[in-house]
Amino acid sequence: MIFQKPEIFFWHSNNIPVDAKFSILIPSWNNLELLKLCVDSVVKNSTYRHQIIIHINEGIDGTQDWVKSKGFDYSYSVKNAGVCYSVNAMATLAKTNYIVYLNDDMYVCPKWDEIFLNEIQKQDGDLWYFSGTMIEPNWSRNKCAIAPFDFGKTANDFNEVSLLKFSEKLDRDNWFGASWPPTIVSKNMFEKVGGYSEEFSPGMYSDPDFSMKLWQAGVRKFYGLGKSLVYHFQSRSTAKVEKNNGRKEFAKKWKIPSSYFYKNILQMGVKYKEENQLKVKLNFAYFFARLRAFYISLF
Repeated sequence: MIFQKPEIFFWHSNNIPVDAKFSILIPSWNNLELLKLCVDSVVKNSTYRHQIIIHINEGIDGTQDWVKSKGFDYSYSVKNAGVCYSVNAMATLAKTNYIVYLNDDMYVCPKWDEIFLNEIQKQDGDLWYFSGTMIEPNWSRNKCAIAPFDFGKTANDFNEVSLLKFSEKLDRDNWFGASWPPTIVSKNMFEKVGGYSEEFSPGMYSDPDFSMKLWQAGVRKFYGLGKSLVYHFQSRSTAKVEKNNGRKEFAKKWKIPSSYFYKNILQMGVKYKEENQLKVKLNFAYFFARLRAFYISLF
């Protein structure tokens, strides 16, 4: 399947806070009510001010008018641009040193950004990639998420008060394997690796591919921050698109399966310990994974 890149238009608001810490990229596809909740949570639950950038796919539900009325920077495509094209488009509008990728069906909890920034300030350079920790209403075999804790699946039944009380009491450890939103990376590293790989459009497996590109660039600190919390409504826009065969594309490109990369290299979901450094082990499992990748790439 060849995903055709749509024409993308840009709107510069010139309304960026002078003290903005992060550039927050939010792709949205006719999901206005949840987008409003997402943006509202960023505004009221952040410790610092940020640049908010939105990519509007189609926007037939009034998204474009709402975004313009709020004065946010945005990119726009008449047709769905997918994850890779939209994230890369928004990144060209980023004016801060750090890029956050946030889904429009996420609600950030208080101090999410403060926890990110505190961790960044401990680092020497920018060879790191961090994720926040998702609270989800449904169990999805994701060891990194806190689930199932249902505080609503739509904007209409969202129980904000109960979520905030719940999140305030959580004491989750950090975990290995940062790879999917909400994520933060330095703008320098984002540009160094060329952003998201557009051959993965409309977006299946673009997350592990981006992590692998960071790995190849020397990043070894991939971990999620247990106290930087977001509620994820699990509103699946991927059901509306013809999916690319990202599993095959990843195996063909990197010569290992994405599942091996997540489990054996990034140690996805394992409790983070600073003394345990991530590395590739050239053992039987690695060479067997190479064989599996070759098989996957054929079909």
